[in-house]
Amino acid sequence: MSPSHSSPGLVRLCVVAVVAGVAIGLVGGAFRWCLQVADRWRYELLTWAHHAPGPAWLIPVAVTAFGAAAAAAIVSRIPLATGSGIPHVEAVARGESTPPGLLVVPARFVGGLLAIGSGLVLGREGPTVHMGAALGTATGRAAHLADPDVRLSQSAVAGAGLAVAFNAPVGGALFVFEELTGRFRARTMIPTLLAVATAVACSRLILGNRPDFDVDAQSSPAIGWLAVFVVFGLVTGLLGIAYNSLVTGFLEIAARVRRVPPVAVAAIVGGIIGILLVVDPLSAGGGDTLSQTAVGGGALALPAVVGFLLVRFVAGPLSYAAGTPGGLFAPLLAVGALWGLLFAGAVDALVPGAHDLRVPLALVGMAAFFGATVRAPLTGIVLVVEMTATAELTVQMAAATAAAVLVAELAGAAPIYDSLRGRDSVRRPGESG
Repeated sequence: MSPSHSSPGLVRLCVVAVVAGVAIGLVGGAFRWCLQVADRWRYELLTWAHHAPGPAWLIPVAVTAFGAAAAAAIVSRIPLATGSGIPHVEAVARGESTPPGLLVVPARFVGGLLAIGSGLVLGREGPTVHMGAALGTATGRAAHLADPDVRLSQSAVAGAGLAVAFNAPVGGALFVFEELTGRFRARTMIPTLLAVATAVACSRLILGNRPDFDVDAQSSPAIGWLAVFVVFGLVTGLLGIAYNSLVTGFLEIAARVRRVPPVAVAAIVGGIIGILLVVDPLSAGGGDTLSQTAVGGGALALPAVVGFLLVRFVAGPLSYAAGTPGGLFAPLLAVGALWGLLFAGAVDALVPGAHDLRVPLALVGMAAFFGATVRAPLTGIVLVVEMTATAELTVQMAAATAAAVLVAELAGAAPIYDSLRGRDSVRRPGESG
């Protein structure tokens, strides 16, 4: 196609990207703000329950169970709102499914707020990405774009949704290029960058302009420690394989329980997560507070790190099996940070002077564990750099993430969204939402 024929189409695509970027910036920013309010309310309820007489602890358990059940009820009406939404966005980008309809937006917004806000171990990015995809699709159709450009619009604005979820514009754009489309062509890059920039700018009107995590200035560890980060990455690859297996395994168990209605399954999962919240509020929820404690150098004793890691390693996949709206990224980052702290503790016991590796390994663990599970290493590294405003550890992140991805690839383990997309294509063939 000559430039004279393609230029008008590209201009229209860019206009669509900007308009839809404004929409997902405002919707995604409002979604994040509502989740922050829900988090505060949840912690206040848990604090009250701990000090109230009698079996007051049952109230937060009931709230979490109700939130999960209500979110599952929304999914029963809008099936495309289940889970992360990213597998569906990828399927659309590959021409394997039809783009999402606008009903996905309220379903994801309200359902995600109920599920994540009540304390399930789920991430905000899945609903925000899917809402962006739906808004990009609707705007593209309203502008009478050709079908290939509608799909490109949904991918670009989906990336803007991820950027809004983590205040990470470059990471959101890389997610489109590396994970959704696998292309770095001008026709993909220009509208994506416009959508991401517009969306993040609008979301910052609501949320402000601060990194998601406050991290003290870091100095790059001496080059002699690089081998430690490589070994860390190799083991992280195995951990990522195990985590992905748990996610698909719990989904398989939930699918086999045919006699129990999905809403009841979600309520049971919610009740279990509610009990974890009562025991310790950091045991469940999206995980941002725990991640901040880990990368901010907070005083987490090694036994507590082990406990939180084990609980959240299982609670995340279990929460995802509830079938409510909610993503995997944010819980992955918390697990990666905890795993980095644990590995640093083990190294410190064996090698004198390794105490200074706690925060670096927590930060690197976030990127490496993301790479091992999602298999999008560049996106993971850039997301962590933008979320923490820390670029001094890029060499260590690159080495550890490459090692983690290498192990997962050599083991023949599928990336998590490939596995989930395969399940969705069997469960909902041809569904458009």
